[in-house]
Amino acid sequence: MIRLEKRPEPSRAFSLATPLLAVLATMVFGGLLFMVLGKDPLTSIQTIFWEPLFGEFAFYYRPQLLIKGAPLVLIAIGLSLGFKAGIWNIGAEGQYIMGALFGAGMGLAFYPLEGWYIFPLMVMAGGFGGWLWAMIPAFLKVRFGTNEILVSLMLVYVAEQFLASMSLGLLKNPEGFGFPGSRNLQQYESAYNADLIAGSGMHWGVVAAMIAVIFAYVLLSKHRLGFAIRVTGEAPRAAKFSGVNPTRLVLFCMGMSGLLAGLAGLFEVSGPAGQVTIDFNVGYGFTAIIVAFLGRLHPVGILLAGLLMALTYIGGDIAQSNLGLPAAAIQVFQGMLLFFLLALDMFTNYRLRFGRAEVA
Repeated sequence: MIRLEKRPEPSRAFSLATPLLAVLATMVFGGLLFMVLGKDPLTSIQTIFWEPLFGEFAFYYRPQLLIKGAPLVLIAIGLSLGFKAGIWNIGAEGQYIMGALFGAGMGLAFYPLEGWYIFPLMVMAGGFGGWLWAMIPAFLKVRFGTNEILVSLMLVYVAEQFLASMSLGLLKNPEGFGFPGSRNLQQYESAYNADLIAGSGMHWGVVAAMIAVIFAYVLLSKHRLGFAIRVTGEAPRAAKFSGVNPTRLVLFCMGMSGLLAGLAGLFEVSGPAGQVTIDFNVGYGFTAIIVAFLGRLHPVGILLAGLLMALTYIGGDIAQSNLGLPAAAIQVFQGMLLFFLLALDMFTNYRLRFGRAEVA
């Protein structure tokens, strides 16, 4: 008989090893998936994880790690604060979209004027847009006790409709020959989030992601508010007796995650993406959930997990073009990471026992 036995205390060693084991399990089962699709599993895995870093065109792909990793890290840091406190914001994708719309709208409102103040105003507008969208489920939760998971998730689809509406209406490029989408912000110098060092991939979004990592680390390890967040997630009753205000905590965690997601959207639309389009959102808000848990909700872990997930994005694109792998297979491969992480994480608190259970 095989049974699960609860550990007297959670295994710290297994907790630290789980992300690595999840990555290895994903490689193994991902390879099997690629083999079923008629592709060489070893070549497929090598293409995804090796080619972007050490392949023939690595000099081009390496900067992409920063470009694709920055929004994932920014969003995941915000989500991790809420997840640690047991506050589940699943709608970061919608907040990412609204941040892009608010920020791009602010920049395009000044077109064709040039000025140093335009991009800072866009940053503030982008953060505000994400924060405002996150405050909807936060307010409904503290005022009416609604489930923030459902409300924040449903608001993603509302944000997508706003995105389509803006692309076809208010933000549509009047000189775009009728095609949906805004003006290209890369051609508007005051609104363009260009590389700080040409060709490095280091733009202001990367800087913001690094600041967010440092901020979250200091908050969680040194500040009283970080202690309240950790206690609320680990022992809600103890938090209540210690005087933690649950309303303020919900508003802070939801607001911070929305603000960072909004900033990620702004830096993306003003930089790599360049314009507001119907298909602007590529799922960063949902992928960031995987990044947050793969990084164990720790700021440094999230930074490493964000780079790893960015690597799968880049390697997946290479595998699609070089090996003919379908995009859906790459998405399944990325989803396996979260699946195996959650499955293996169970063994942090439980262990397998073989044989008959002793009767008391």
